[in-house]
Amino acid sequence: MDREPPPALKARRREINPQHIMSLGDHLEELRKRVMLALIGVAVLFFAGLYFGPTILNWLIRPVQHALREQGLAPSLLATGMFETFFTYLKISTVAAVALGLPWIIWQAWRFIAPGLYRHEQRFVTMLLPLSLVLTILSALFLYFVVLPVMLHFFVHFGATVSPETAQTAPLPANVSPLNIPVLTADPQTPRAGDLWFNKDLKELRVALPDASGGVTVYSSAFSTATGIVLQPRIREWIDTLLGLALAFAAGFQLPVVIMLLGWVGIVTPAFLSQYRKHALFVIGVIAALLTPPDPISMVILMAPLYALYEFGIVMLRLFPASKVAGDRAEPDGEPSEG
Repeated sequence: MDREPPPALKARRREINPQHIMSLGDHLEELRKRVMLALIGVAVLFFAGLYFGPTILNWLIRPVQHALREQGLAPSLLATGMFETFFTYLKISTVAAVALGLPWIIWQAWRFIAPGLYRHEQRFVTMLLPLSLVLTILSALFLYFVVLPVMLHFFVHFGATVSPETAQTAPLPANVSPLNIPVLTADPQTPRAGDLWFNKDLKELRVALPDASGGVTVYSSAFSTATGIVLQPRIREWIDTLLGLALAFAAGFQLPVVIMLLGWVGIVTPAFLSQYRKHALFVIGVIAALLTPPDPISMVILMAPLYALYEFGIVMLRLFPASKVAGDRAEPDGEPSEG
């Protein structure tokens, strides 16, 4: 004869989120709702990204411009295709929308899956997601302010000096003198038609010519140092490289999250990770070599934070073992807890 469940257990069962007993059609409808909300949020951010696209683009090319200026080169990037700048602008707006909308997307995913998780499983997720987001932000800051300046200095300097070209000199012919062009640190505020000058900051020869409206338009030509190879980065290649590096660094900075997951499922322990530090350092070196351009400086710069994150993961695993994070795992009849 079946026994009557205790009143507390019956009340607990009644508190179970209705989504746990939804039909397949109801689950699909809920999934459609969450996907639509996520897409609407990203779409709003995409249109905002279209408005702020030029500002974002200028911010992304600033490290290249700074590196070019340091080597005495014109701080400008090329667009060799008719649609290159436009599609790069769209790509930046799309990536910015997805990146800024990631918390909203994660929130909608969480609202869908949380009711089907046990309470202790929810604790694991709510701890790892914020940590992962913080590490992703740190990876972007580290890439932009630490790795890019060093990496670009190396490559721009190499490209500007790899094939030096020395011009021959000879005495000037009789009655001939070089043209003396004013060298300015900034353009004149009100140039007149026909004015010619060299902008020292932009490394450009600039001239003011009359336009159809009756005013003047400044035209320019970029100059480079005496070398057999002219370094002129392309805007599309630079943005693609930067986005690829950002994705790689974001993945690499998830190392503490991976360590905690492996520790919680019982694959590794803090003692095991501490014992094999040398092996971990070797693997980190291989990962850094794969994620960075082929220069030793960038590799070492990435190895340092990755190893620090490895040690941070060990500390976090010691402070937050699975038993501590899960807390009281007792769930009546194996039912998920209310989300």
